[in-house]
Amino acid sequence: MAAEDLVERRSIDVVPDDERHGTAFSQFTLWLGANLQITAVVTGALAVVSGGDVVWSVVGLLLGNLLGGAVMALHSAQGPKLGLPQMIQSRAQFGVKGAVVPLLLVILMYVGFFASGSVLAGQATARLMHTDDTAGIVVFAVVTAVMAAVGYRIIHTLGRVASVICALAFVYLGIRLLDRIDLSALLGDAHFDLPMFLLAVSLSASWQLAFGPYVADYSRYLPRTTPGRSTFWWTLSGSAIGSQWSMTFGVLVAATAGDAFLTDQVGYVVGLGGAGLIASFLYFVIALGKLTINVLNTYGGFMSMVTSISGFRGQRTLSQRGRAVYIGLIMVAGTALALLGKDSFLTSFKDFLLFLLTFFTPWSAINLVDYYLISRERYDIPALSDPRGRYGAWRWDALTVYGIGVLAQLPFLVTHFYTGPLVEPLGGADVSWIVGLVVPAALYWLLARRDTQHIPEETVYVLASPRER
Repeated sequence: MAAEDLVERRSIDVVPDDERHGTAFSQFTLWLGANLQITAVVTGALAVVSGGDVVWSVVGLLLGNLLGGAVMALHSAQGPKLGLPQMIQSRAQFGVKGAVVPLLLVILMYVGFFASGSVLAGQATARLMHTDDTAGIVVFAVVTAVMAAVGYRIIHTLGRVASVICALAFVYLGIRLLDRIDLSALLGDAHFDLPMFLLAVSLSASWQLAFGPYVADYSRYLPRTTPGRSTFWWTLSGSAIGSQWSMTFGVLVAATAGDAFLTDQVGYVVGLGGAGLIASFLYFVIALGKLTINVLNTYGGFMSMVTSISGFRGQRTLSQRGRAVYIGLIMVAGTALALLGKDSFLTSFKDFLLFLLTFFTPWSAINLVDYYLISRERYDIPALSDPRGRYGAWRWDALTVYGIGVLAQLPFLVTHFYTGPLVEPLGGADVSWIVGLVVPAALYWLLARRDTQHIPEETVYVLASPRER
């Protein structure tokens, strides 16, 4: 394949049929590779650190990964049908300009996850290069930006490579860990505690729901004839298996290592594996796993920035130079935050990012209800770029439901800097994500089904000629 064919030309514009390629299985390898990484390990560990036992933490994490993963995979199934990035579809619900409301928060999430991921990946990169963490973070950020600029094909290639290499590494680390621990004793110490169980469910469900703004970006090049069911199941299985594998490892590590792991996640995992060449390989695996997800953060962040700005400019396409500028902005912002937070506020910053998830679950609920129940997969794609078209500039019904969905979660939310008044009666469990899905889904369905005049009889892919209009 020539270099010019490798570098992606599309951005927010629809992918034409003659450029579609691949199979739904590509979603499995991408999301498996993206979830076999150290931040997922830490997420699983938090279930035990917070007070849960091994057995019910693993069960709760599995339930959350399946529930949240199903919602995320429903977004992925939209990609082949519409051929569009995930967030530009939001204009059909919120309006061409109104979609900027959830988009701004999504961009903040992308930059934040880029920063927090770069800290751990920078540590691993620094050990490989025998330099300090600052240099490791900068090198890692540059590599991430270059791969994101190349685009779709290299992202999926990276996912395939990471899914194999990281899986082999996790098998090896799992064997090493089981040699050190008394698994039967851990399994025998099961004691069900509802708040801790719900916490485990929330941790993994929130992990999966955070991928909602990503997924259609990486399925939109699949042929239009790709069955939605295939895209759904391959996406769900890759993401759920990868995250559950990583999180279960984290549960076992936290139950046996405790503070030794939490104070130095990278160092502990590498030390578990061995020294010398093995240690170097594990540092590489950690960096590779984080590279996979950070490339997705960078790519999705640039897509969301373009979608936000183009809604006000009427822009339908983006030049290669424009792509590079947007990707550079994401890289610089994320790297700056990573360098600021590498020694101090990283834990609080992660907590802030989890707080941002409060703003994504209502968006997810509205998007899915509109796509599958109201519009029934029928959209006017050219109208998504026209504020005077059928979707208008601002759709206040959806924006109002979105605001209600955000506010409805606050009484049930648990973070270090804010805890809702209904958390204590529930035993300390955070069920805000359930409220954030159910309430706006029900409200939007009740409102949107009353006015369906803006829905085309079938999906419109190209702008009609003046005579046809």
